[in-house]
Amino acid sequence: MILLKLTQNELYKIFSLIRSYIGFVFFTIIIPLILWGYGLGTTHIQGQIESAVSEMFFVEGSPTNGFTAAYFVMNFFYVHIPFLIALVGGDIFAGEQANGTFRIYATRPISRLSIFISKTLATMIYTLIFMLYFGLLTLGLGLIWHGGGDMLVFHQGILILEGGDAMRRFILAYGFSFMNMALVSAIAIFFSTMVRNAIGPVIGTMAIIIFSLMISTIPLEVFKNIQPYVFTTYFTNWEKVFYDPIPWIDLLRGFSFIVANLFMFLGIAFIIFRRKDILS
Repeated sequence: MILLKLTQNELYKIFSLIRSYIGFVFFTIIIPLILWGYGLGTTHIQGQIESAVSEMFFVEGSPTNGFTAAYFVMNFFYVHIPFLIALVGGDIFAGEQANGTFRIYATRPISRLSIFISKTLATMIYTLIFMLYFGLLTLGLGLIWHGGGDMLVFHQGILILEGGDAMRRFILAYGFSFMNMALVSAIAIFFSTMVRNAIGPVIGTMAIIIFSLMISTIPLEVFKNIQPYVFTTYFTNWEKVFYDPIPWIDLLRGFSFIVANLFMFLGIAFIIFRRKDILS
């Protein structure tokens, strides 16, 4: 019961800060603009696709429909979302430390473990809400605006996914994307327990992500053997959900690596927080 009340209190504090809504406002403005531009720019592409596959397949609906639009937007934003997530995770401990409110906690019979878990749960719930909103805008608005139908995936040729199958795969894709962003939140929490200023955790989180992305995406031989051990290598695993057949072994391997890193960062963060002097 105490943990539930603490988590509710942390959620209230998160959603009482203006910075918590920056990502929501940003996506509310930019995603409809991208979907609008996508609709204007796909007329020529749609004609080429239809002429290419019409002799081999019968495609229901437009090949450049809401499913394809959502897939396009997801590819575009996987680097930008971590920054917006880190704004909240980076402040969850550092903000309290800067304001001196941890001293109030110290005068109450609440364990540091309970404080840590409640703040972590609140951050993860915020991350989940953020990703649900992102999915609602990209897929929901995409389907309303551009309609449904079969989805074309270009991987080792052309794969046509029936609308219901595409929807199920998108749910899986958003699930994997949430776990990626949960890891970003864990990294931000890790940095947040180390400093008093919320700017530092955001910079530190993005520095790790950018550095890891460089290693996992630059096609150099020197990085080839390191890439399987870099978490950002698996940030695009959601794309494999749309392959046929779905490479479940690769997906589960990447998922396990992401989860292991998440608990590693949270475990180190708790050790730092438990030993931290919050009274001075």
